Amino acid sequence: MSNQCWRRMRRAAFPSLMSMLMVCAGVADGLAAGAQRAKTQEPERGRIRVEVNLVNVLVSVLDKNNRPAADLPKDAFELYEEGVQQKIEVFEPETQQPLDLVLMIDSSLSTQLEMAFEKEAAAHFIRQVLRRGDRLSVYEVSETVTQLTVFSDDVPLLQGAVRHIAEGAGTSLYDAVYLGARALGRRDDTRRKVIVLVTDAGETTSRVDFDSARREALRADALLYTIVIRPVKSESGRNTAGEHALQTITETTGGAMFFPDVPQELDAMFERIDRELRTQYRLGYYPNPRGPAGSFRSVQVKVKGEYQVRHRTGYFTAGEGPEK
Repeated sequence: MSNQCWRRMRRAAFPSLMSMLMVCAGVADGLAAGAQRAKTQEPERGRIRVEVNLVNVLVSVLDKNNRPAADLPKDAFELYEEGVQQKIEVFEPETQQPLDLVLMIDSSLSTQLEMAFEKEAAAHFIRQVLRRGDRLSVYEVSETVTQLTVFSDDVPLLQGAVRHIAEGAGTSLYDAVYLGARALGRRDDTRRKVIVLVTDAGETTSRVDFDSARREALRADALLYTIVIRPVKSESGRNTAGEHALQTITETTGGAMFFPDVPQELDAMFERIDRELRTQYRLGYYPNPRGPAGSFRSVQVKVKGEYQVRHRTGYFTAGEGPEK
């Protein structure tokens, strides 16, 4: 082979050799960096992180005239879990936490006489209650429970959904509370969660039972406000089982129940709900002692003075455990 041919072959091979050397160097650098990262991460993997969950309790305080009691100091409140007094670490009068609301309208046949008033009162409530950062979703309740809108702050969209609710047959009250709470449970934990249910309280077609609905509302930390439209005013003329069940769930969550005598009072009921949501106290504490995983823990809030106090009666701790 001539010297000229040899020189040509050597020049052709040189770039490939250099490329291989560069690749090998890059791999070596990558392995070295990876080893360094592994050394850095070893202590992180061996570290045990202890997370203590802050428990939030929303408290509504009403005076003897049934009006929100504002500007109470922190030392007016005492908070207990399972009978043991807790240290209040967070205290917010008139909490500014944004709201996630589920507005549920019963469209069963027994509510049709008042439906026009219900729709307009609910549409007015939507405009009244939503503030910056709040979100609301509209549900139709009949023999099925249907979400008509996603969580939104688009007032015309939400009002349009309410005004186009169609006539239904039965009433699935427990399904409504259960599904509304499930939807709220998927929302951010830093937001307040509220269900507002307008119904005749005549439970007829639910697939889930009372205990499942109550438990789901507690797990979601959702407040339930119920407005009961009574086509028949006398208890002897209507089925009151649904009313009593809703009363229990409502009180368990720390919400309130309203019974307008005439449809024209709906606006006033919605306004009371709005006013209460804007004057709630938020108390936060780290449970001591902490309850077992998956257990139910009772909560009690006391306020010095002659006040009516409402709040959720307990919560479920995180993790698996026996249900109650």
